[in-house]
Amino acid sequence: MSEQLRVGMVGYAFMGAAHSQAWRSVNHFFDLPLSVRMKVVSGRSPEGVAAAAAKLGWESHTTDWRSLIERDDVDLVDICTPGDTHAEIALAALAAGKHVLCEKPLANSVAEAREMVAAAAAAQAHGVRAMCGFNYRRVPAVALMRQMVAEGRIGAIRHVRAVYLQDWIVDPHFPLVWRLRKEVAGSGALGDIGAHIIDLTQYVTGQSITSVSALTETFVRERPLPSESSGLSASGEGSETGEVTVDDAALFLARLNGGAIATYEATRFATGRKNGLRVELNGSAGSLVFDFERMNELSFYDGTLPGDEQGFSRILVTEPSHPYMAAWWPAGHPIGYEHTFTHEMRDLIEAIGTGADPTPSFADALQVQLVLDAVSQSASSSQWTKVEQV
Repeated sequence: MSEQLRVGMVGYAFMGAAHSQAWRSVNHFFDLPLSVRMKVVSGRSPEGVAAAAAKLGWESHTTDWRSLIERDDVDLVDICTPGDTHAEIALAALAAGKHVLCEKPLANSVAEAREMVAAAAAAQAHGVRAMCGFNYRRVPAVALMRQMVAEGRIGAIRHVRAVYLQDWIVDPHFPLVWRLRKEVAGSGALGDIGAHIIDLTQYVTGQSITSVSALTETFVRERPLPSESSGLSASGEGSETGEVTVDDAALFLARLNGGAIATYEATRFATGRKNGLRVELNGSAGSLVFDFERMNELSFYDGTLPGDEQGFSRILVTEPSHPYMAAWWPAGHPIGYEHTFTHEMRDLIEAIGTGADPTPSFADALQVQLVLDAVSQSASSSQWTKVEQV
């Protein structure tokens, strides 16, 4: 491969725009072994993809993702499409010898995810790399949280509490966008935002979820059919409706293999909550709390201090010594959501350029998929369900 990393991206809406911003900026802030070239973007609408290419900075555009994969001037395929297309595109790209970045969740089923893992393993033998895009791992405060846990700063982890709260479909007249259709999205709040907190908690604790007891609920079961849709914003017209076939909310208890017990809640019906991702860890020697709505902060309780000195302290994660932060602004200057994707591309490019295996791998993403599957099974049976391990 040349010193350039020539990227082709499939999908150009919400995630496509976030990824494009990251591909544009990553070489301007990080010293990396490869230089990104944004070669081509693919989308279904000729007008839409042409406008996206011009706006987001891609050299060319196409409505045929297969032709994108066949191009000799594309080294990496970035998949930013709904979940029902992830497996087909990733398998084709890996078979063509292209590196792959695939948005989460990896697939719409365990069977698809397993096939993708097998294909990634086969391609790896030929120097081809594959990564799944769980961007919240790349929040500096989250990376610091993981580091502090690994250093034993909070001792043995006893409790994990994780929530991801949104409210964008509270209105029963919000239309039936693709994220509310099982055949396209795979699941609702569980796979869309629950996957994030499953991955994030396993990442920061270093422990895997081994069993779950779950319930799910769909509060609004019929919605107007959309006249246009991007998945997060849409409009509907007329009186025709369709069935919502995914969960609106998912809650579950879990056991982790390091002895911790956990609670998880993912909902798109938490009125007033826009993107409320929060994780709290309670250990034998202290606690750590991350709240994405305060993404540049980490709360730390040091239980080893004398009693009259104890209390939660606020760590402002903006020092050059903090993960990723040396590339950005002077100490005390915060960063935002878009930077998580820049960090994601930074880590992927570094891995490809040095011949390392990027994380989270497709196998890591399969482990999340196995948890999602166990949660769905538990919610259906009202029983504790074991999580199969990769």
